Amino acid sequence: MRVLMTGGGTGGHINPAIAIAKTILRYEPDSEIAFVGTSRGMENRLVPKEGFRLYHIEMRGLKRSLSLSNLKTLQLMLTSVGKAKKLIREFRPDIAIGTGGYVCWPLIRAATEMKIPTALHESNALAGVAVKMLSRQVDIVFTNFKETAAQLPGCKRIVHVGNPLKNEFSGISHEEARERLGFEGCYRYSILSCGGSLGAEKINEEVLRMMADYSSAHPELHHLHQAGVGNYPAVRAEFQRLGLDRFPNLSLVDYIYDMPLRLAAADLVINRAGAMTISELAMLKKAAILIPSPNVTDNHQYKNAKVLADADAVVMLEEKELHGALLSDTVDSLLRDRVKRRQLSENFGSFAIKNADFLIYNEVKKLVNPLKM
Repeated sequence: MRVLMTGGGTGGHINPAIAIAKTILRYEPDSEIAFVGTSRGMENRLVPKEGFRLYHIEMRGLKRSLSLSNLKTLQLMLTSVGKAKKLIREFRPDIAIGTGGYVCWPLIRAATEMKIPTALHESNALAGVAVKMLSRQVDIVFTNFKETAAQLPGCKRIVHVGNPLKNEFSGISHEEARERLGFEGCYRYSILSCGGSLGAEKINEEVLRMMADYSSAHPELHHLHQAGVGNYPAVRAEFQRLGLDRFPNLSLVDYIYDMPLRLAAADLVINRAGAMTISELAMLKKAAILIPSPNVTDNHQYKNAKVLADADAVVMLEEKELHGALLSDTVDSLLRDRVKRRQLSENFGSFAIKNADFLIYNEVKKLVNPLKM
């Protein structure tokens, strides 16, 4: 099978695309798969690292307010489709698959015009602009949330499949992960915190406060924090100013490339409430504190986290609540209460859809070879 994947900007769009690509290769190892992104997105860090070829087509997102940059975006919408068609003629894909983000627009639009089978995957409860714009033209839309279907009238076909995850998210135990990371005999607990692939200023601020006031005073726990690519230099400087680099149990990175391993080892996770994050944590049945981003469209992360908190599957803290020792106190309470952590873990695990990868592959196969199915 020859496949062109597209989806970019943030890890929330890129990682599902990588997961789908790896699923196809698992079932059809001789497949040829390449990615299409922009020269600016995180796909330039993540895709080559996974061993896939990455083509560039320049595209920008539309601003929701009046902006001169929208004129440039409209120009790119016209020219980028032509460039995508040229790439399609050269690569000759059997199917084009998009996972969200404005970079999806040129490739998927071009593929529909050239009668190439097309599919989209929407991870979030609230469908993105590109997915909404393309949904009537593509052959199938995969959703992570059932509620998304109502936002996409006129679709040829919508299938609820959950989120595809890399195989590693279900292939390693807590004990094995701790052993591989050298935690056994050194640390009783492991905390992993992050504010998303690009970072989050408020979470970085509160986690550094927690590291200084709490984590540094507990050598029995290991605390790893992902600051985010854009925020890392400033956060690193503050990390050093506070003297936190002197503590061997505290680690700060810009991006966690071995996330499945790190999550598997964690006893407690502090994170945003994006769709992929939730799917990964649910698959691994993690005890988690979710801090939804208030800066996303229609506050969809709050809605994600609220559903889980109401089911006693996570502890939700809103950014506006974070002050003083609230985060440290919440973490301390959970680490001291093993029964509560186990309860959160089991309840969270009930939200996982474990065969999303096969469901997606099966539908993709039907589109590529309809006569054989």
